[in-house]
Amino acid sequence: MRTDTGQIVHLADYRPTDFVLERVDLTFELDPTNTKVDARLIFHRREGVDLSAPLVLDGDELALSGLLFDQKDVPASQYDATPESLIIRDLPAEAPFEITITTHINPEANTQLMGLYRTNGIYCTQCEAEGFRRITYFPDRPDVLAPYTITIIGDKAANPVMLSNGNFLGGAGYDEGRAFAAWFDPHPKPSYLFALVAGDLAVVEDTFVTMSEREVTLKIYVEHGNESRTAYAMDALKRSMKWDEERFGREYDLDIFMIVAVSDFNMGAMENKGLNVFNDKYVLADPETATDQDYANIEAIIAHEYFHNWTGNRITCRDWFQLCLKEGLTVYRDHEFSADQRSRPVKRIAEVRHLRSDQFPEDGGPLAHPVRPTTYREINNFYTTTVYQKGSEVTGMIATLLGMDDFKAGMDLYFERHDGQAVTVEDYVKCFEDVSGRDLAQFSLWYSQAGTPLVNVSTEYDQTSATFKLSLEQMVPATPGQPDKQPMHIPLSFALILDNGAIADATSVKGGEVTGDVLHLTDRRQTFTFTGIASRPVLSLNRSFSAPVNIAFTQTPADLAHIARHDTDLFSRWQALTDLAIPNLTKAARDAREGHEVTCDPALIAALLEAAGDDTLEPAFRAQVLALPSEADIGRELGGNNDPEAIHTGRNAVLKLIADAGEDLFKRLFSDMKADSAYSPDAESAGKRALKAAALTYLAYAENSPQRAAEAFGAADNMTELSQALTLLAHRFPEASETTGALASFLTRFDANPLVIDKWFSLQATMPGEDALARVKALIDHPRYNAGNPNRVRALVGMYAFSNPTGFNRRDGEGYRFLAGQILEIDPKNPQLAARILTSMRSWRSLEPTRADQARDALMTIERSPSLSTDVRDIVERMLKG
Repeated sequence: MRTDTGQIVHLADYRPTDFVLERVDLTFELDPTNTKVDARLIFHRREGVDLSAPLVLDGDELALSGLLFDQKDVPASQYDATPESLIIRDLPAEAPFEITITTHINPEANTQLMGLYRTNGIYCTQCEAEGFRRITYFPDRPDVLAPYTITIIGDKAANPVMLSNGNFLGGAGYDEGRAFAAWFDPHPKPSYLFALVAGDLAVVEDTFVTMSEREVTLKIYVEHGNESRTAYAMDALKRSMKWDEERFGREYDLDIFMIVAVSDFNMGAMENKGLNVFNDKYVLADPETATDQDYANIEAIIAHEYFHNWTGNRITCRDWFQLCLKEGLTVYRDHEFSADQRSRPVKRIAEVRHLRSDQFPEDGGPLAHPVRPTTYREINNFYTTTVYQKGSEVTGMIATLLGMDDFKAGMDLYFERHDGQAVTVEDYVKCFEDVSGRDLAQFSLWYSQAGTPLVNVSTEYDQTSATFKLSLEQMVPATPGQPDKQPMHIPLSFALILDNGAIADATSVKGGEVTGDVLHLTDRRQTFTFTGIASRPVLSLNRSFSAPVNIAFTQTPADLAHIARHDTDLFSRWQALTDLAIPNLTKAARDAREGHEVTCDPALIAALLEAAGDDTLEPAFRAQVLALPSEADIGRELGGNNDPEAIHTGRNAVLKLIADAGEDLFKRLFSDMKADSAYSPDAESAGKRALKAAALTYLAYAENSPQRAAEAFGAADNMTELSQALTLLAHRFPEASETTGALASFLTRFDANPLVIDKWFSLQATMPGEDALARVKALIDHPRYNAGNPNRVRALVGMYAFSNPTGFNRRDGEGYRFLAGQILEIDPKNPQLAARILTSMRSWRSLEPTRADQARDALMTIERSPSLSTDVRDIVERMLKG
């Protein structure tokens, strides 16, 4: 484990390497505890570099076993080797030279799951961001690109499958039970995209014919017995390949594309060139074990990793500060894919829910950072929702600003101009400037300024002159290291809805740029004046969430209901209902805290029930309407001095009032949405199940009985409805005998399936109430808990900390102290996992004083540990300092 060095890396300090890497030949002789790695590297000195400059290579917990220069031993006086670096002096001035480095590593002992590790009998690699340096000494940075030839040697009985990047060159067995396999990747790539997998795996094969009529072999490797559960992943892969050809003109470039699913993996998946490695939860699915959300996640993540082949692999990052250039851009692409495959407005609602629940708190807390940071202490800690999700939103805004034609032309130019290069955000933005003729300098502040902008809105209508004035003021809040911000270029999609429900013609406008239905807010304050508006319009602003901003705009319940009834943008209809709900929920939290009776505005109840009962709307959208803002959403709206128990109590009381008023409707929906055919994961069927589950939830509140949920659990013939019913039982009726029986039945039925047992741990980790911590502690001692498996740790410890506001945020601080103990246990074995779970406490300052003090004490307990990893120390110090 790398302990903290205190070293800060600065974007401004970037400089190219002194030596250019021309070629990489790697030979692995696999052994569980003593794998030999020979790295043959060919370099030449970069022109203009000081001739005395040494070759400096990165390492991490390495021991040098051998070093050759042009196949001759290097004198000890010519190099210095430590576990963290290899420095070689007195190298040629001009001619290319060859360095061969030998290291021995222990994959079995690599609990960090970075570099080469072995788990469940399978050798696997994870090299992003800086894992390759745990395999051999290397210039381990994304701007060092070279073609790779890989030879893998291993026991052929234990490793009948031996895979790496690129195209297969050949392989065979030889004497004494040994075998080899050779691979060649002709496309220059950085070391973070290297991959190796070896072991005894089953394979499912298919083919895809590209738009230039090349046949590509597709292979998905899984543990034996899981072959039948890969069908949806394979189908999603083929749809992704076809979509990327049709939408972006991107064709796959190798003869083979492989996916390997492993159970012990720190991330969701990794886009290694031609050999994607996946957490098996994002590959394996069948109706009995996977939910609708699992299917949707598989579809999205398969697509995301495949799309990286161009946005990340063929064109990669110059340095890690440009991470948004591959991740944010590729998230945008996978969001567009999912929107085309499913329901665009429902997908957009889900994206914005995620952005507000995860990225907005990050932007507003001590871990705030720009989409492109300028410094970092540990790069692993910048794989964040800001880089991914806000980075995606920035690309979406470019499309909104330029229009889809210029956006497509800009992407085409980007692929043409920078193929095979390691580039920067400036290179990317320049492509759009060149095709559109537009100056995007102000817009580029979205990459450099942290924080979620706030747009204050006021309106004025004059009947006599038929004039509507819209005044906007933007404010970008101070964040750590950025006290003063410049005005941003904020594209706000809008509509003016007249009293008859029609959208007004708003083309006659003064006060700023308007293109189509987009207002361009570029100044600190702007007033747009619309003429020829025959009646007082209702403003619908930031439609489809065209910009990731907060809107401060007081609209009457009647105006919000008007938007919810008439807006042609379904996202804005949902947003209007959310804006109706939030004041009721915050008031309910305050009333519950003060011991007052909780009430709810009849206008909210009427609007919700009207939308839920509108059979012209797709069921998935109606399910989103009925999913009220979460407890975390309410806490963010309250802003500070939060009491999680009062928020929980108040929200439940509002749910009860809605349930009582709409009981007949919910009974109808529960009946109408029953399946009339066998389970299918398609979007329409999933939407019906989502609406049925929403109705079941409200009926549980109206009837105040576990009986209907228990019956639904017993009748379910798929994991979606089974887990929905079980979650409702566990969260609404935790002490009921029906809940106890259902939990036991679920465990017995799925005891042999690790991914389903993760669900069993998760739903118990999120059960509210005073017994939550005791339950989690008991589950840590459960025979099925495995502290070495990241999925299982996230399912229990992570879900308790992130998703159980009342159980975790105990007034006595025991939840925080428990988490501190877990972080200190996890950190020595898996620093990345520990650091990510620790971010669950990023909003501790928003708690009421007693809880906030307890949270601070727990964080200080972690900070005082003398042997923290860089990952954890970076997070805890930023949270305490910010």
